[in-house]
Amino acid sequence: MSEQKSALAESHDTLVAEEEAVALTSELIRIDTTNTGDPATVVGERAAAEYVAEKLAEVGYETTYVESGGKGRGNVIARLAGADPSRGALLVHGHLDVVPADPAEWSVHPFSGAVQDDYVWGRGAVDMKDMLGMTLATARRFKRDGIVPPRDLIFAFLADEEAGGEYGAQWLVENRADLFEGATEAISEVGGFSITVKDGVRAYMIETAEKGIAWLRLRARGRAGHGSMVHEDNAVTKLTQAVARLGTHKFPVVLTDSVKEFFAAVTELTGMEFDEADLDGSVAKLGAVARMVGATLRDTANPTMLNAGYKANVIPSVAEAVVDCRVLPGRREAFERELDEILGPDIEREYVTNLPSVETTFDGALVDAMTASIIAEDPGAVTLPYMLSGGTDAKSFQSLGIRCFGFAPLRLPADLDFSALFHGVDERVPVDALKFGTRVLDRFLRSS
Repeated sequence: MSEQKSALAESHDTLVAEEEAVALTSELIRIDTTNTGDPATVVGERAAAEYVAEKLAEVGYETTYVESGGKGRGNVIARLAGADPSRGALLVHGHLDVVPADPAEWSVHPFSGAVQDDYVWGRGAVDMKDMLGMTLATARRFKRDGIVPPRDLIFAFLADEEAGGEYGAQWLVENRADLFEGATEAISEVGGFSITVKDGVRAYMIETAEKGIAWLRLRARGRAGHGSMVHEDNAVTKLTQAVARLGTHKFPVVLTDSVKEFFAAVTELTGMEFDEADLDGSVAKLGAVARMVGATLRDTANPTMLNAGYKANVIPSVAEAVVDCRVLPGRREAFERELDEILGPDIEREYVTNLPSVETTFDGALVDAMTASIIAEDPGAVTLPYMLSGGTDAKSFQSLGIRCFGFAPLRLPADLDFSALFHGVDERVPVDALKFGTRVLDRFLRSS
């Protein structure tokens, strides 16, 4: 009878955590934490950090609140002691900030946190307040129910990831590395989500690598003058020609170990071949996830901002552009050589943000624990490694010698274009996926 009672209590506690994850995700979305990239106009990170700290303190955590080098750039860190203090700690980290959203474009208000049509809606629903909600619900359950994990867990809720982490993970690594003392491995966003492959089998993509971020400011100089006259030294012309060359350039295909492993795993699952003579065409057959995977075949450089002039009839002496470059592991020097050839000698360049690539192997006890936790909740599922085309705070934490993975588990509908929701209009996460992810995260943190 006591065992039956215990099982019933466990089931009840699991359901409580699942429902709490949904509610916490919705409440976090309602806190507008828009990060414009301009510290003067960033909002809400302090409020979100204080909300998280309060939720953790409610169940007995001691939290550390740090404003990292800028007013209102709030970060919260808490540690839960594990059974074996001699083992390296596991860092579970996520960012509180989100990218801007225009309410006029959305079906619901982007900061409503609406729970409707079996989804939680709003900016941050998948990037990444869903993971924050699941993490917070699981952390609260462990403390509330006296669950002792195998090793120390460090929970970190961070600012400024959407602008490269200068006031978040980067600042903490440089100034408060003591908060992560003993951490050897980490999990965070954009991994552990499912794609449906052959015969309805779900494959869960675990991030083992990500491209480096190189946001570049390009600058051309020329002679200022009157717009009505013949002018052969025009900064705007120089810049736009260089930007057009770079924006239309196709960098060479370079298959990293992570991408090769991904292709091999998909081939084994589906029989699909990835012909190196037409990799773009082969990847396109992957469906919605092709957008993300295709960007990991080569370096990319996408112009995003232009700035020049101040009056229609005045030729300016300076013109500037910003280009979002993403660089494969091991490709930085070759990328820069190619960049200089494309831009030519008249274009100055400087880094706005310059963050390294990340890459680890798909093996070891932590990967085994991820896989076992997924399969326990989704029998017949498989896990496979992949490279993220974007970037996360893993770029900062790897400098502390921490092995980083993307593992924010979600079981997704086969027809959901998940990758399009990141920074997209009508961003949303399925309620069932949040509940599933909370169960998986609970299992994983108990066994890792």
